[in-house]
Amino acid sequence: MRCPFCAHDTSQVKDSRPTEDNTSIRRRRQCESCGARFTTFERVQLREITVVKASGAGHEPRREPFDRVKIEQSVALACRKRAVPQERIDQLVSGIQRQLETMGEAEVPSQTIGEMVMDGLRQLDSVAYIRFASVYRDFAEAKDFEDFAATIQEAGNASGQSHASGQKGQS
Repeated sequence: MRCPFCAHDTSQVKDSRPTEDNTSIRRRRQCESCGARFTTFERVQLREITVVKASGAGHEPRREPFDRVKIEQSVALACRKRAVPQERIDQLVSGIQRQLETMGEAEVPSQTIGEMVMDGLRQLDSVAYIRFASVYRDFAEAKDFEDFAATIQEAGNASGQSHASGQKGQS
């Protein structure tokens, strides 16, 4: 493993342990050249996935390898300054990656991945869900936020009306 500090090619593993959700191995390493310590994560990859991104009208769709880090960054940005533990974000991203790998498709449209992230964020945190949706669905004005938030409130009222009304009297 190449050292991120001095780019030396050899490092020694000092400690290995599974992550809390048992989807990867966390390894503490030490560079044999400069002595710096760093952490790496090892994950199982069931298959290579290619993401198909839609291009403008009349252009061929672009294809690029699936990159878990892009989803992690998007979800982390949506959850920024929210009370969402990093562990929950990791579980969401790992779950999406497992779903994609077990779908059996070598190529997955980017829209499919976006919808999976939306579904996961809807269950995780409503504010993060709206933040992600605003970028993913390309909200252009405040009215778009209002309309989208209204659909969330309607869904929440339909599924948990007695719970919400029970909490109003407690404030």
